[in-house]
Amino acid sequence: MPHHRHPSRAAASGAALPRAVTLPLAAALTSFVALSSAPAQAATDPAELAAIRAQIREMKTAYEQRIAALEARLAQAEQSATRAERGAQVAETKAEVAVRQAAGAEAESAQAAQVALAAQQAGERPASATAFNPEISLILGGSFTNLSKDPGERRLQGFIPAGGEVMPEGRSFNLGETELVIAANIDPRFRGNFKLAIAPDNTVGVEEASIQTLGLDGGAKLKAGRFLSGVGYQNELHPHQWDFADASLPYQAFFGNSLGMDGVQARWLAPAPFFLEFGAEAARARSFPSTDESRNKNGLMSGSLFAHVGGDIGIENSWRAGLSYFQSKPRDRVWDGPIETNPDLQNSFSGKSKTWIADFLWKWAPDGNASKQYLKLQGEYFRRTEDGTMNYDLDGVAAADGSYRNTQSGWYAQAVYQFMPRWRLGYRYDRLDSGNARIGLIESGSLTYDELPLLAAYKPQRNTLMLDWSPSEYSRLRLQLAQDKTRPEATDHQVWLQYIMSLGAHGAHRF
Repeated sequence: MPHHRHPSRAAASGAALPRAVTLPLAAALTSFVALSSAPAQAATDPAELAAIRAQIREMKTAYEQRIAALEARLAQAEQSATRAERGAQVAETKAEVAVRQAAGAEAESAQAAQVALAAQQAGERPASATAFNPEISLILGGSFTNLSKDPGERRLQGFIPAGGEVMPEGRSFNLGETELVIAANIDPRFRGNFKLAIAPDNTVGVEEASIQTLGLDGGAKLKAGRFLSGVGYQNELHPHQWDFADASLPYQAFFGNSLGMDGVQARWLAPAPFFLEFGAEAARARSFPSTDESRNKNGLMSGSLFAHVGGDIGIENSWRAGLSYFQSKPRDRVWDGPIETNPDLQNSFSGKSKTWIADFLWKWAPDGNASKQYLKLQGEYFRRTEDGTMNYDLDGVAAADGSYRNTQSGWYAQAVYQFMPRWRLGYRYDRLDSGNARIGLIESGSLTYDELPLLAAYKPQRNTLMLDWSPSEYSRLRLQLAQDKTRPEATDHQVWLQYIMSLGAHGAHRF
């Protein structure tokens, strides 16, 4: 007889027998009971008894087969339900993984840090000493340049030099800036970030070394240490993130490529239906136009304020606009022009420097998918006022002091179009206005512009065209052509070939 479960067990498993089965079965059981309880003399004929027993066996066999079939169907249904449940669990797990990936490495690091903190509080050691390795990446860059004019004679006419950063790459082959990045969540409350820059001349500098808070209530975030200022738009971008091989003229003239800070930064993201952010910095500025790094003073030396607003228009357009203000009080900011060949000449400025920046960014992508095609429009306007004292010192022989005041401005506008996957075409126009400086030593007749040729009024400008190809998200090759008119006596035609390679775990770039 086939092995089977009792109908009550099938019912307990959540499956009921069909009515077409239960009714005949009940009738058969009733007949069986009636036959069993009838007097023995009613069935004395052995043949009749054998027939009845055969009929009972047949009925039992038939119903046992039907019950076995129902149990088989029940088992199959249970297996199907189990597979569906496991499939749903797998799909749910995949969805959770996708959400974590979309949330970024920072969220995963925060979760890992919480686990580490919990283990530490419980007096337990993580399963492995390398369970929470930091994110480490290395950016490699280099270029080949062909310049029609001597790069050593380049200058931003009418502007006090910001340092060697404003000079273009040397001719022929050049090693670009190499950047080493180490970042990780320290615990659920803090994240650390370290960026080390190795210049082509083998000098090493710390670009960023900061900590920032995680998970503060109310949309607030604090950062402390060394960091790039949040003013403007491009200032926080590192060179490998630029859309062109070099910085725009306003960033070269007003910040020496970028404005770095040692201090504290506070940001607040307002609870609005659109992007609205406010920020402030109290710091010791490390770069032009400040000289705060060499001042011996307690308290605030430089400061900045900025606000950004943005949002989406439909699914294809997004935008961001901002307004920033930076102020410093440089002391004995030394400079000498590249065309002033007298090694004994040293000029310096002391006073107040105030810079306003307005920035705007617009991005478009068909159906919101920027992986295949997109257009990015970007522009910034700078306006700086400096008021103080200028010192003209020819090796102490002709030392003289006089007043200095000037308001200078500059702007750039650029468009970058990805016309097909991994291929981009871009154009940038940048322009400066040196203003009309009021120099006391010249107004008094003590000096002439022949002795201060760098400060003669001029409006430098430049046109730049670029084409780049990114075989993957970790590599980029770029061709750039530029017509540089930053000095009145010559136009420099420039050709750049550049490569940028990223190794390791590198965080996503901001909007």
